[in-house]
This record gives sequence, structure tokens and C-alpha cells, in this order.
Amino acid sequence: MEQRLSPIKLDSYQPLREVVCESLREAIRKGVLRPGERIMEIKLAEELGVSRTPVREAIRKLELEGCVVMMPRRGTYVADMSIRDINEIFEIRTALESLSNSLAAEHITEDELEHLQRLLVIIGGYIKEFEEGKDRKDREGAMEKIVETDIEFHDLLYHAARNNRLVGIISNLRDQLTRFRTLSMSYPGRLEATLEEHRKIVEAIANGDGRGASKAAEHHMENSEKTLLKAMDIATRRKEKAAKKKKARPTQKDA
Repeated sequence: MEQRLSPIKLDSYQPLREVVCESLREAIRKGVLRPGERIMEIKLAEELGVSRTPVREAIRKLELEGCVVMMPRRGTYVADMSIRDINEIFEIRTALESLSNSLAAEHITEDELEHLQRLLVIIGGYIKEFEEGKDRKDREGAMEKIVETDIEFHDLLYHAARNNRLVGIISNLRDQLTRFRTLSMSYPGRLEATLEEHRKIVEAIANGDGRGASKAAEHHMENSEKTLLKAMDIATRRKEKAAKKKKARPTQKDA
């Protein structure tokens, strides 16, 4: 049996179900568990080295997040995302990000603001590292660091809003699109544009400009959605082209 998931380390301070959930979420994000793939509790439990109970609990949480779908009498599958799903998520998230940034401009602390500015510098360095990568492995490593730091940046913004319910709702929506983040970020010019959009958000918050921060968030979300849809369209056309090429290739029997 192919081992695709790494065994869980049992030395974490988090509850086991949370560690399992994060492991499965990461596997979905990276495409290890692919859209439409059936989720088998027993197999996952064996690969992760845990019992079925935390796996079952993690799957239930992932269903609430929209990452998996449970179908009666058919089983559980990794959720696929339609264009309509993405439109709906961004529509809600844009409104909530706008509110979150507006609140952050009002409640952010000096330490948090300094941390945001520091993260902008770090992301800029990773973008340079990505652009100067000598091979695919270097670029993939840099992109992973960009994505992780981008998540940290937005998490800090959410918490600066000082509204725990808002943080929970936005995080849930963001997690549903996490698997597409690398695809979107890889679109030509998107990394530099994202960094500039982040700078404008931080600038507005630093000035205590709630309305400006709100508008900057809306602009950032609108561009993120447009870029993701373009990147998905390109990826789909490439897959279709590869499938046609493979189908047209003569087999040994035909030859």
C-alpha cells in the first residue's frame, strides 16, 4: 500500500483530533488528497499511526469547513470546488475582510503593527528568493514560505480586529480555498501585486484609516479572486490539452 501521509507525532500540546485535522487539511492543500478522492478512515488511521476516532472527528470538522463532503451510502470525498463555490466564498470573505481591516485600524497595537511591517519585509525577501530560484525545488521551497508567511500576515490582521467570532468565520472561509493559494500566487505578476496590496492595507491601518483599510481589503480580495479564476482556467486548459495528446498518442497495439 502506498504511504502518502506521514505518521502523526504524538508530542504535540494540541488535542490529537486537531493534529490529525491539520495533517489532513495540509494533505488536501498540497494535493496529496485530491478533489473527488474518497476518504477511507481505516487507511488514513493506519498511515497516520492513530486510531479511527480522531480521524473520524477530524473528518467531521473538515466537512464543516467545506474541505470534504459526506455522501449518504457512498462515503466521504475530498470536496471539489466549482466556479460558483469560489464566487460565493469570495463574496462573503470580501465583506468580512473589509470589516476586519476596518476594526484592525481601530484596535491594533503598536507591537502588532510592527509585526505586520516586519512580515512585509520577510515576504519581499521570499519573493526575491522565488524569482532567483535556480531550479524547481528552490522555487517550490520559496513559494511554500511565501504562502506560510502570507497566512501569518492575515491571521495577525484578523486578531487585531479584536472580534473572535469574526476570526473564526473568516478563517473557515479561507481554509476552504487554501488548496488554491499556491496556484493563485504562481500566476505571473501576482506575488508583487499581492505585496503591494498588503502594503496599502498596512499603511491605512497604521494611519488609523478604517475606511481606507476597508477599501484596500476589498481591492485585495477582488484581485485575488480574478487571479485565481484565471490561473484555474489555464490549469484546466493544460490538463485538457495533455489528455487529448495522451489520447491521440498511438498505443503499442495500434502500432
